[in-house]
Amino acid sequence: MRRTKGISWIFLMVMSFVLMFPSLTVSANGKGKVYEIAINNEIEKGLVEYLKRGFDEAKSNNAEAIILNMHTPGGFVTAASEIGRMLDEIEIPIIAFINSDALSAGAYIALHADEIYMKPNATMGAAAVIDSAGNTAGEKAESDWLAKMSAAAENSGRDAKYAKAMVRNDYDLPELRAPKGKLLTLTAKDAEKVKYSNGTVASMTELLERTGFEESQVVKVEQTFAEKLARFITNPIIVPILLSIASIGLVVELYSPGFGVAGTMGLASLGMFFFGHTIAGFAGYETVIIFVIGLILLIAELFVPGGIVGVIGGALMIGSLLFAGESFVHMAYSILIAMIIAGIGMVILMKFFGKKLHMFNRLVLRDATTTEEGYVSNKNRIELIGKTGQAITPLRPSGTVVVEQERLDVVTQGGYIDAGKTVEVVKVEGSRIVVREFIGRGGE
Repeated sequence: MRRTKGISWIFLMVMSFVLMFPSLTVSANGKGKVYEIAINNEIEKGLVEYLKRGFDEAKSNNAEAIILNMHTPGGFVTAASEIGRMLDEIEIPIIAFINSDALSAGAYIALHADEIYMKPNATMGAAAVIDSAGNTAGEKAESDWLAKMSAAAENSGRDAKYAKAMVRNDYDLPELRAPKGKLLTLTAKDAEKVKYSNGTVASMTELLERTGFEESQVVKVEQTFAEKLARFITNPIIVPILLSIASIGLVVELYSPGFGVAGTMGLASLGMFFFGHTIAGFAGYETVIIFVIGLILLIAELFVPGGIVGVIGGALMIGSLLFAGESFVHMAYSILIAMIIAGIGMVILMKFFGKKLHMFNRLVLRDATTTEEGYVSNKNRIELIGKTGQAITPLRPSGTVVVEQERLDVVTQGGYIDAGKTVEVVKVEGSRIVVREFIGRGGE
């Protein structure tokens, strides 16, 4: 009897606790939070760090779902692969909302979502692997990407043949009127037809209604300033521009007194480069340290003769830049472009502003050793002009003569003069003394 009475009291206490705190029970239609994370523009490592932060925030706040608001033309395969792994590991339901395009690497990311919804005019697909030169990648890279796309589709319960057709153009899909020879790009209607899309919606509001989260609080994860800056700096177009500014600035500063605008611009460009690549996860502090050591050695070359110190310093700087980027090949191209632009810039500066800018005086030799300035390579014997002497060797046309008891090496005006003949000095050009046969004043 007492035992039954005790159980009743426990039951009443539990029911009272539940009624007092209804917020602890989450209803099926969602009373919690839904996190919206945007995937816009190119997919690169800077985006990875932003998504990682958003996923961690959603997890720590017990989010009911994560909506990936997608509008991307694709991007780097390495970055997309890392995002795919993150999506596979997270336990929160993932909904991909393609509001415009999810092409190439964007399609791969969308296939990792638990559900996909598309706007009426949205597309997804065209996922061929393209190298840095804009050409289709080799067979090895294509095979690896084909396997990844296929696995992403299969793991989410979708037919893998359509994912493969996004990578290769040799699949015939008559049900979609997609002939061989073209990569598959699904419209919203076709994606829903082949079950790559769970539905077509016109807005985020409609998406929340279709998924049962219309009453949930939508939390938008905005990019921080540092994340936006990192994504901008690591853009493949911006990297060579930053390196070019840095190269020109530092070269000009090394050959100018003091420290001025050029050096500030150079160091600021390098600082932005390493800041962005460190935030994006490309570079570590070791690459920055190696670069600083190389820069110190390069500066030391101005005071230490030999050239070895400068070569080592330059090699360390280039090596640190190569390993600071996502792609070794892309960084090599960027450094080469920067060196060419820096060279052209230096030529332009020297040609049009060199005489006005004091900083080029140490870089370019402008003094000339002219006769007017008092520089002569040999003593000019102009006092010999008009004097006569005797040829002691045949002049054919060069030979030796004696003028006022001084032996001189001379040349004739072109003719032959026999030894013993009297000659007259008619011209002196530095060490070159020109003579002719003397036939007397009356014979001239």
